[in-house]
Amino acid sequence: MKVVQDAVLADEVFTSGRPGSPAAVVHARIELGGSAGGFDSHRVNLIRHNLHQHPLLQLPRIAQLAHELMPTKQCRFVRPGVTQTSEFFHTPKVPDGRSIGEVFERIEQPGAWVALYNIQTEPEYRRLIDELIDSVRPVVEREQPGIFNPAGYFFISAPPSVTPFHLDSENNFWLQARGRKRMTVFDRCDRELVPASAVEEFIIHRSLDGVRLDPALRHHGRDFDVGPGDGVYFPSTSPHMTSTTAEWARPGDGVSVSLAITFYTAVTRQHARVHQCNRVLRRLGVEPRFPGQSRWRDAVKAPLGRLITAALVKFRNYVVPPGGA
Repeated sequence: MKVVQDAVLADEVFTSGRPGSPAAVVHARIELGGSAGGFDSHRVNLIRHNLHQHPLLQLPRIAQLAHELMPTKQCRFVRPGVTQTSEFFHTPKVPDGRSIGEVFERIEQPGAWVALYNIQTEPEYRRLIDELIDSVRPVVEREQPGIFNPAGYFFISAPPSVTPFHLDSENNFWLQARGRKRMTVFDRCDRELVPASAVEEFIIHRSLDGVRLDPALRHHGRDFDVGPGDGVYFPSTSPHMTSTTAEWARPGDGVSVSLAITFYTAVTRQHARVHQCNRVLRRLGVEPRFPGQSRWRDAVKAPLGRLITAALVKFRNYVVPPGGA
């Protein structure tokens, strides 16, 4: 479904972020007023942004960033023929052996797909991410205080291409900057779609082995057909997937660029601890409540989950995933 119009937020000019730029400074921002009833950090929300004309989101600059990130394995690729029901597996090696320069030279080839992970390691992009988080912090922290570890991820693809069904442990502001894409998001509390035990395994061990889309449940998802300036917010552990089709593509304008701004909060940390406790309870034969369903249960289980994590670190050399301490 078409969710929002492609109008820009304003007639704006951005600086490049480099000293001496003559352009006027306009702050990058995310607009949270797109959902009926206002923004809710625990639910899927339509959002807007003003990044589609920003110099850091243009393809030549993204290609330069990819060259900088390739040696540290922050560029990721999927195998040819991947579908939305495939395992979400990505590799730091280009599948056909090309260089990262050759990847971007042929980025409009059908099915091209590359992701850039943790772009905040480059100072200009760190400043951009901080600016975007600051633009939403007062609203988000009314419900989820203590934002920490903000990060950025680029997804560049040419139709037809997909990103398989998967989860993220962070809250996610997913922003479309160029081209069109269909983002499909599912309810994080849909236990028919993803069992609670599979969510726990992902949060605790980052395993997606139990996270696969049953095609019979495809209708449980909400589809958002988005273009430049559009975006979708979804909370931690919301299953999601994407696809791009070729109807909009034209020679010289056939690439989709998306930017995901992710972050943890005190709430996501508490939920991670509850998942840790729930995993132990499940092994004892108890069917525990999912995080967020009972405040008083979460308040009891979170400290227990923290103690369990500390014991695993001390006695089993467990490595705590980001956001889960």
